[in-house]
Parts: sequence; C-alpha cells; structure tokens
Amino acid sequence: MRRFALALVGLLLVAGCGDDPEATFTGRVLDRPYDVPDVSLTATDGEAFSIAKDRGEPLTLVFFGYTHCPDICPMVLGSLASGLTKLDDADRDRVEVVVVTTDPARDTAPVLRDYLDGFDPTWEGLTGDLDAIRDLAEPLQVYVDEGEQLPSGGYDVGAHGTSVIGIDDDDQASVYWGQDTSPAQFASDIHTLLNEDD
Repeated sequence: MRRFALALVGLLLVAGCGDDPEATFTGRVLDRPYDVPDVSLTATDGEAFSIAKDRGEPLTLVFFGYTHCPDICPMVLGSLASGLTKLDDADRDRVEVVVVTTDPARDTAPVLRDYLDGFDPTWEGLTGDLDAIRDLAEPLQVYVDEGEQLPSGGYDVGAHGTSVIGIDDDDQASVYWGQDTSPAQFASDIHTLLNEDD
C-alpha cells in the first residue's frame, strides 16, 4: 500500500467531480502519513501486542476509547462493526480492528474482551500503562487525557480522540475517519483501500 496516499488523492479528485455519492471517498487521506510507533501493550489474551509489529492484515483499523464511554465510543464502534458486515468475505478477511483503551485502570484485558465481543469477537483490544498508551497515541495525533474520580462517585476519563485510524502495510497511519462516518461510508472506503491496486 505504499502508493496508498497518491492513489487516493487521485481517486478523491475524480470522485469529487461525479454525481455518484457512493464513489466519494469520505475518509481523510493524509499527505504525510504518520509512522506507527512500536509500542508494546497487552492484548485481551494477556500477551504482548504491538500494532507496528504484530498486526497481520493489509489494513488495520484502530480506535482509542474506553468501555464505560456513554456515547461516542459505542456509536463509532457500532458504525464500524455494521460497515464491516457490508464487505464481502474477501475484503473482510483482509481487515483487522484494534481498540486501544484510554481507561486502563478499569479496562483490563478480560473487560475489553467482553466489551468487544458485543461488537465483533474477532476484534482485538489493547490495554497497559497509560504512559505507554500515550506513547502510541501521540505520534498518531490522538489525544489521551488522564481520568480522575469525581466527587459524585462517577469517573471522568478525560478526553480521547474519536477517529478511526487506517494503518497500511507500511505501518503508516494514512487515513482517518471522523465520528460521524456511516456504516455505508466505512464499507465503501475500506473496499476502495483494499482494492486500489486491482
């Protein structure tokens, strides 16, 4: 996917001139993709996992969020899960999804596994030290804030990014999707990314 960004820039220019909304690529393609750092976190099976080294498919979709999130996280992950069901088997088999917690104090590996199984049991979840999570997030331009206990007894996890990040074969974050991306838009864009060289 080294020609990833250039091919998509051309696609965006062509699609922008047509009348077919399905032909429009809705993700944000970066002119200068971000390198994914080799940061080891803990996967839901308890094993060490680095997105830069241990992912196995041509396209990895990464989201930073947390299991107690009341709104944005389930909305984005629900749209992504629904979008992936719209892909044919050939495309779906070349995509993996990784969710990195921004609330490691509560999101243990078993908690993440149980949460992600509600979306798709093939998805992987990562937890670990908050500083290590920040070490992964910052080079990808994802903000992660430290949460704190509220006087009311609740918990404020602080802020976190709301984008889904597309990581290619070259371990580069090349495309981002915003929180309002629909399932159909995810499916169309992912199909385009996986088949751009065909």
